[in-house]
Amino acid sequence: MCTAASYSTKQHYFGRNLDLEYSYHEEVTITPRNFPFAYRKVPAQPTHYALIGMAFIAGGYPLYYDAANEKGLGMAGLNFPTNAYYGDPVANADNIAPFEIIPWVLGQCADLDEAKALLSHTNLINENFSEQLPLSPLHWMLSDTTGKSIVVESVKDGMKIYDNPVGVMTNNPTFDIQLFKLNDYRNLTAEQGENRFAEGLELAQYSRGMGAIGLPGDLSSSSRFAKVAFTRMNSLSDDSEASSVSQFFHILGSVEQQRGCCRLGDKNEITIYSSCINLEEGIYYYRTYDNSQISAVSMRHTDLDADSLTHFELIKEQQVKYQN
Repeated sequence: MCTAASYSTKQHYFGRNLDLEYSYHEEVTITPRNFPFAYRKVPAQPTHYALIGMAFIAGGYPLYYDAANEKGLGMAGLNFPTNAYYGDPVANADNIAPFEIIPWVLGQCADLDEAKALLSHTNLINENFSEQLPLSPLHWMLSDTTGKSIVVESVKDGMKIYDNPVGVMTNNPTFDIQLFKLNDYRNLTAEQGENRFAEGLELAQYSRGMGAIGLPGDLSSSSRFAKVAFTRMNSLSDDSEASSVSQFFHILGSVEQQRGCCRLGDKNEITIYSSCINLEEGIYYYRTYDNSQISAVSMRHTDLDADSLTHFELIKEQQVKYQN
């Protein structure tokens, strides 16, 4: 399972936790403007906006988990089992395989308005990347430099595009239900809270943070949605890059998964990596499960007019700065 979030200070940030029990050889990958994107059912894009994000490169093709383009539009795909629906190609639509949707959108859309227009006539089709790499059931969150976000879900009754007022997304159920369930937590507050139990009954505030009693802390997708929405919407930092990036990772850290707490037979689901993209600057920050130090790759430190991928292996071993 996974969590995605956006965050705004002076600039705008977008990223995610990737929570899984296995990992491919994902790398921070920059796709320059002249790398040709081939698609299964629509014409290729010989030129497009440059992208930076986390991808597994298969047969020379970047299978992006999350990415942003040079215009400041970010997009992440998260697990959406039992709800995601991919159908057959249809007439009068752009028929796109789900593994193509991130380059399809980010390659040609500069902001959410353009993405909404493109997605309104996009049909996701049931076509695997290969026999060894079948499709994953996914839905997607997008954010841009306005600070706004949307969620895109291809379900049995069609493509749904939701405005996202909380700036976060997890997994099941569908986004409209996740958003409605926040009504259950409408009394939570970041303040110390008031005694509303009963008139005339004195109840002690014996601890700080009691205004948020009832905020879930388990690892289910609905609970993570409520927890990260509360954390993100109450988060404060100054507008420096260091403070903004630090706060973003703290937001994601509120719902990270620790090894041993979500067991799947002989495997354990963990937060394999967390990412934070500065959408204005095209800087991809990340940390991994075994390396809590933040690492960074800047798309603008490479040749964005090139025609081949640039990729950076993740620094996974713990980095410790000794002070004596």
